[in-house]
Amino acid sequence: MNTATLNTQFAIPGHLQFDEPHAGLPVAHITTTQTTAQVSLYGGHVLGWQPSGHQPVLWVSKAAVFELGKPIRGGVPVCWPWFGAKPGSSMHGFVRTQMWQVRATSVDTAGQVVLRLGISDDADTRALWDFAFDLELQVTVSHTLTLALTTRNTGTVPLPITQALHSYFCVGDITRVAVQGLDGCDYLDKVQNFAPCQQAGDVRISSETDRVYLGTTSDCVIADAAWQRSIRVAKQGSASTVVWNPWAEREKAISDMAAGEYQVMLCVETCNAGPDQVSVAPGQAHTLVASVSVQ
Repeated sequence: MNTATLNTQFAIPGHLQFDEPHAGLPVAHITTTQTTAQVSLYGGHVLGWQPSGHQPVLWVSKAAVFELGKPIRGGVPVCWPWFGAKPGSSMHGFVRTQMWQVRATSVDTAGQVVLRLGISDDADTRALWDFAFDLELQVTVSHTLTLALTTRNTGTVPLPITQALHSYFCVGDITRVAVQGLDGCDYLDKVQNFAPCQQAGDVRISSETDRVYLGTTSDCVIADAAWQRSIRVAKQGSASTVVWNPWAEREKAISDMAAGEYQVMLCVETCNAGPDQVSVAPGQAHTLVASVSVQ
């Protein structure tokens, strides 16, 4: 669907309109009295969210690639129906490189702008993952950014999924950041070949960090001393949290990150990952929710 048709069917004057800053990749631009946001229909990918008077909250690399068939580095990629590597398949599933359909747009009674995107199985997805499904992302934009990813099993056998709302956050200085809310949690350390570990105190980043925190349903708070703010990530339907920063050496191997960007970004991801697999029964649904606010 081209942007003219999208605007005819779904634009909301003064609140939501579509354009195409990169060929073939339409973007919804959302405005409320308190915030702005941008959502790419390619990947169902939130690219930006910024409350008035604040620095940007979501980070997108200056070297990000905006091309069909390639994932976008930054924002909030949707990792589904698997998180991480799968032998013989693409990293983090396939929906982050698929075009999603706009299902509805609205402004609710509280003045929040709501955008609903969806994608369902077809011959192409069946070739990658042979299951029947309907996947919907509801993006609610106001003083809080709320993402609700609903998996519906439209088939006759259970759907086994791992998943993530793989949020990349802007920070002023990674060496002055503390992630709160994971004290005492067990985690798998990917940097140490998935060695089991336990968190003691706040998470601080001083080297390559890639961890899956297990059995945690708590909010996480990114305390950013350099910008004197805290970003709260609340969640539902999630049993694990991933914390990731590539640091200097690993960054050099990532072609769609610019040099030194590791110093101003951090991923704190709302997940069901590692052993935290979800099985969705036929005719049932599961919703993964991440709510982001700035304090």
